Amino acid sequence: MKLIAEKRSKTDKYDVLRFVRNNGSCTEALMPRQGILPHDLVHYVVESALPLRHGFLSLLARGADAQFVMESVHDKSNPNVETEAVQAEAIVEGLQAQLWSGAFDEAAFMEGAAAACTARNKLPFDFGILAVDLKTTLYDRALALNEQWNNAPFYSTLTLEFSPQPV
Repeated sequence: MKLIAEKRSKTDKYDVLRFVRNNGSCTEALMPRQGILPHDLVHYVVESALPLRHGFLSLLARGADAQFVMESVHDKSNPNVETEAVQAEAIVEGLQAQLWSGAFDEAAFMEGAAAACTARNKLPFDFGILAVDLKTTLYDRALALNEQWNNAPFYSTLTLEFSPQPV
C-alpha cells in the first residue's frame, strides 16, 4: 500500500494522508500539524518495523476505511478492538511522547505503551520477542522521517510504501 502524505499550504492546520491500496482503492485522513511527526506517519514507523498484523495501517491495507478504524481503535469502551490494533496505537502514543520530549527514554517509552494498553484492558505488546534496539528501530527512524517531512516543501507530497505483515 502506498501512503501519500500531502503537505498543504503554510497556513493550513492540517495536511492529508492518502492510503492507496494495491487494488487501487483508497481512503484518507487529515493529519493535524503538531510540531512533531504527524501521528499517522508515526504509525508508519511503528508498523513497518514491528511484527503487528492488525495495526492501523494493516487494517487499512486490507480494505478498512480510515475514519472507521480511527474511531474504533480510539474508543476505549469498545471491547471488540483487536489487541494488536490497541498495541500499535499504544506504541505510537508512547513514541510520540518520546518525540515531544526530545530524547529517547526506553523505560518511559515501554511503560507508557504498556499503560495505554492496560487502560484499554488489553495486554501490552511483548517487546521481549524482538531482538532490536528500540531507539534505532523506532525513535531514530521517526526522527529521520520527521526531518524528511519537515524538509518537504509546501504543496508537495511524500510517498511511502507499506507492506502489511501476513495474517
